[in-house]
Amino acid sequence: MNLPTTDDFHSIVINETPLLDVRAPVEFENGAFSNATNLAILDDEQRRLVGIRYKERGNESAIKLGEELVEKEERIAKWKEYLKENPNALLYCFRGGQRSGISQAWLSEAGIEITRLKGGYKAFRQYLMDQTLEISAKTNTFILGGRTGSGKTLLLPFIENSIDLEGLANHRGSSFGSFISPQPTQINFENDLAYELIRFDAKDYKNLVIEHESHNIGRAFIPKPVYDNFMKGRLVILETPLDARIDITYEEYVTSAIKDYVQKYGEEGLAKWADSINAAFNKIKKRLGSESHLKLKTMFDEAYSIHAGEAGENLHKKWIEELLTGYYDPMYDYQLEKSPIPVIFRGDSEEVLSFLRG
Repeated sequence: MNLPTTDDFHSIVINETPLLDVRAPVEFENGAFSNATNLAILDDEQRRLVGIRYKERGNESAIKLGEELVEKEERIAKWKEYLKENPNALLYCFRGGQRSGISQAWLSEAGIEITRLKGGYKAFRQYLMDQTLEISAKTNTFILGGRTGSGKTLLLPFIENSIDLEGLANHRGSSFGSFISPQPTQINFENDLAYELIRFDAKDYKNLVIEHESHNIGRAFIPKPVYDNFMKGRLVILETPLDARIDITYEEYVTSAIKDYVQKYGEEGLAKWADSINAAFNKIKKRLGSESHLKLKTMFDEAYSIHAGEAGENLHKKWIEELLTGYYDPMYDYQLEKSPIPVIFRGDSEEVLSFLRG
């Protein structure tokens, strides 16, 4: 049976074409594409059993066992339901071979034609990694820098030719940068970054704007060759007054964070948020030194004991100010002084936006 295939991966990214992933759930959880839905032909246990049979008796016997294990009509019904909502979806398994081939044939027998990805997940993933390297190498990059709390991330939505790396990593990039929701897997982070770069490249912008990040953003890391390409760019420094930086940091570390914790944990949310702040203090204890570490924790404990109202807010802002001026600012200034990346512009938010849009 000669059924259609495609390897027009660029179109899939640009058009956000829906994808039907028939790999096992464990494969999908380890790494997938943002526009894919997992409706496996074999569940995890069935896949394990078929794999054992393949090693022991070969391909033909493995296929036969798979057909015995799978509730064919049930699988087809789920696929048909998905395809009713996504009639232009494409189909894939890991290598674009037997699992997606069988799925495609079953759907064809049921009167539904669907195109299969040539080479499957593996080929599409390789395309994404190749494009990430190629686009990052040829693109002129403006790196948006500035002290902690300057509001760099807040500017990015107003810059069309930007990519929010922290947003992709679901992390603010510092010891206090964790969100309550988990970070993506490393594979998903890389896939999402590739999507963003391909879409950026398709719009023919002159420059890419990214925030100044380290190689790691929480547990996610930018592949070294790509990171090296990004860091060949030029620095644009956002300069924000200290009081505004304190307000921005308070909103991120305290107000928004508590809201998220309470929403998830209810009455226990506030205490769990406090535990997360104390854990962050402990992460940087060695760099802070024992005296500064104790001072910050004492200031935080005092703020937490009052917490509510104007008095609590003012106390929270005091430990935030101490954290910014005593820890983050000296560290950032030292790193900036040692950085080989040339600084080409400095200014406030309006001036930086004007420069980056120019």
